[in-house]
Amino acid sequence: MTYIVDLDSIIDGSLRKLVEGGRIAGKVLVPAGALDYFYSEAKAGRSVGFTGLQELGRLMSVTSPQVSFEVLQDIKLENYDKLKLAIRDFAARRGVALVTSDPIQAQAAEFAGVKVLYTGAPREGKLRFEEYFNEKTMSVHLKEGAPPLAKVGKPGSWLFVKLSDRPLERAELEEMSREIIERALTRSDSFVEIDRVGSTIVQLSDYRIIITRPPLSDGWEITAVRPIARLRLEDYSLPSKLMDRLLSRAEGILIAGSPGAGKTTFAQALAEFYALKGKVVKTIESPRDMRLPPTITQYSKNYADLSELHDILLLSRPDYTVFDEMRDDNDFRLYTDLRLAGIGMIGVVHATAPIDAVQRLATRVELGMIPSIVDTVIFIDSGQVSKVYEINITVKLPTGLKEEELARPVVEIRDFLSGELEYELYTFGEQVMVIPVSQRRAALTVEEKVAKIVPGAEAEVKDGALIVKLPRRANITAKKVRSLKKLAKEENLDLRFVPRED
Repeated sequence: MTYIVDLDSIIDGSLRKLVEGGRIAGKVLVPAGALDYFYSEAKAGRSVGFTGLQELGRLMSVTSPQVSFEVLQDIKLENYDKLKLAIRDFAARRGVALVTSDPIQAQAAEFAGVKVLYTGAPREGKLRFEEYFNEKTMSVHLKEGAPPLAKVGKPGSWLFVKLSDRPLERAELEEMSREIIERALTRSDSFVEIDRVGSTIVQLSDYRIIITRPPLSDGWEITAVRPIARLRLEDYSLPSKLMDRLLSRAEGILIAGSPGAGKTTFAQALAEFYALKGKVVKTIESPRDMRLPPTITQYSKNYADLSELHDILLLSRPDYTVFDEMRDDNDFRLYTDLRLAGIGMIGVVHATAPIDAVQRLATRVELGMIPSIVDTVIFIDSGQVSKVYEINITVKLPTGLKEEELARPVVEIRDFLSGELEYELYTFGEQVMVIPVSQRRAALTVEEKVAKIVPGAEAEVKDGALIVKLPRRANITAKKVRSLKKLAKEENLDLRFVPRED
């Protein structure tokens, strides 16, 4: 029999396995357009091109008396879709069998009366890179010319372990990469998320895999990351006050933390929590590595532009959208637009301190809009919630300033559980100031506190009394007198007023 091969059966290695297993006999036609396609993709640095060329090389090296190969010059490359169509039409016109692992191509060919040898059965068994994982492995780091390494433990408590003393060779990493891409193309729960010149990001079931190669990197490298824990929100033992806020008031949430701290794991738990409460939840991810129930739709930022995602989310009206890995201005702009449109937003950002998450937003939006966009900041450290901020805005004299005419809108950032004011954000000239209030307050002397209550007043502590020296035209209100009495009581002093000597 004569066969013509489709692109997919070459890429995933299924045609080669048929030949090696002696399950196919006759002449096999390889379209010249397929060679051109793989060459152009490899030239552009995309992994599918390298994989296709490698598979063709391995296929041609198989020695079998039952099979002969011929390059079919009749089918040239125009584009991917036209090449697939040309292969199908050739099979229909010449009466040859089509070998394909693409279910849509197979269905269309059968409808056209073509005999189809379908090779798209799901692949089973462990891939080679999975052999480096055990139940406690968080990630595996494989680099050409270096021994394999792994992070073992849990977020915030892990060890970097050498898995072997033998350095890995380039051929081994190329073979692993080919296996990963083949499996991703044939499994319904896996996909190639990003394929760029020099790098490929694959979501293979629970594994997030980053493949880099020259010229981007100095050698082939594979990094595979796997979540080792799937937690529910109840597993974090959150205070009831915070749980009440998440249920009733928190609609603009930022989840912050350093890489590997457990931000995405917490965001995943929060998404499931809202879904179980009857909320419509969707996610924007890059890559889509959250493990979520089918009721939550996961969108990829890499397969649509942000304006398309904006339209989809506005029209589908979710109660909450989880935006994983917000990195650039466009990501923050989409988060802001959706939040101001009334959609509950949960954003995940990298930050080394809780206040850094707010500062990343403050550089991108007007100061007065921040509390309308974000009302709650949750900081994750070592897999646990270590800090929660609530954000409000008021008009007042910023801490540390003395003249009343300097009052202005101030964004207050308070510790949610204690209510203590920790930071103030306000404009001073053309600058946005982020001031750590708690440290400044601790450093204030009694004299400075008096001057803050009554601008222009002087004070001294003498003989067990707080002596307040008032300027001639001081504006002393009943509220200021009460504040001074409270201060004197806190310092265990008597209060006396005297005129200031000008």
